[in-house]
Amino acid sequence: MTTLFITFRFIDAIDILLVAILLYELYNLVKGTTAINILTGMVLLYVIWLIVKALGMTLLSSILGGFINAGIIAIIIVFQQELRRFLLLIGQTEFFNRRGFAKNFLMLQMSDKKLLDLHPIVKACRNMSEQKTGALIVIANDTDLSFYAQTGDIIDSIITEAILESIFYKNSPLHDGAIIIENNKIHAARCVLPGTEKTNFPVHLGMRHRSAVGITEKTDAIAIVVSEQTGSISLAYNGELEYDLTTERLATLIQEKSG
Repeated sequence: MTTLFITFRFIDAIDILLVAILLYELYNLVKGTTAINILTGMVLLYVIWLIVKALGMTLLSSILGGFINAGIIAIIIVFQQELRRFLLLIGQTEFFNRRGFAKNFLMLQMSDKKLLDLHPIVKACRNMSEQKTGALIVIANDTDLSFYAQTGDIIDSIITEAILESIFYKNSPLHDGAIIIENNKIHAARCVLPGTEKTNFPVHLGMRHRSAVGITEKTDAIAIVVSEQTGSISLAYNGELEYDLTTERLATLIQEKSG
C-alpha cells in the first residue's frame, strides 16, 4: 500500500511569499482604476477553468483553456499602462536603477546629475499660493521626460523664484501647462502631461492635479501643484497625491523624493 504525503520545503514558503507580494503589488497598481474590474474578471475566469477541468468537463475546459492560453497577450494589451508602472517600480529600486547599478557593480562612471536647488522652487510656490496663481511643476528623477518636454517650449533656464513666478503669471504666454525641471534647470515650459485614469480621483481637484498624478503614474518624477482656486500646495509622486502642504512639508517631500 502506497502512502501519499505532501512535502513542504523552505523554498516553497519563499515561493508562496513572493507570489503573495507580486499579487499585492499588482493589486496596488490597478486599484481605483477600471483595470481592477478586468483583472477581477480574468481571475474569476481562471478559477472557473480550474473547477471545470477538475470536474472533467472536456469541451468547456478546452474552450476556456483557449482563453487562458491567450491570456498573456490580453494582459499585455489591456494592462500596458499598469505593466509600465510595474517595470518602472522595479527600475526605481536602488539595486536596479541605472545610477545604483553603475555604482554597485560597474563602478565605471559617476552620475553627473546636478543637485536640485529647492529653495527658489519652495519660495515661488509659497508666493504663488498666497496670490492664488495656478502652477504645475514637474521635477525629473531618472526617467527621461524628453517626450513630454517636446510638447512645450524648450527654454533651459536657471531656476530662480522670479522666473518661476513670471512663467505662471496669468498673462504669460507660458502659463498654461507644466514646466519640467531637469538637472537643476527649467528645461521646458507649457508642457502637456497625461491625466490620471483613476475613477476614484477626488472630484474637487482640477486638471492640474490630474496631470500631476498622471505624470507620476508613468514616470518617477515629482509633480508640484499650486491650486488657482484655493492656493493650496500639493505634491504627487508614484501616482499618489498629498495636498494642503505647508512650505516646510513641501521642502521635506522634495528632498525625500528627488533622486
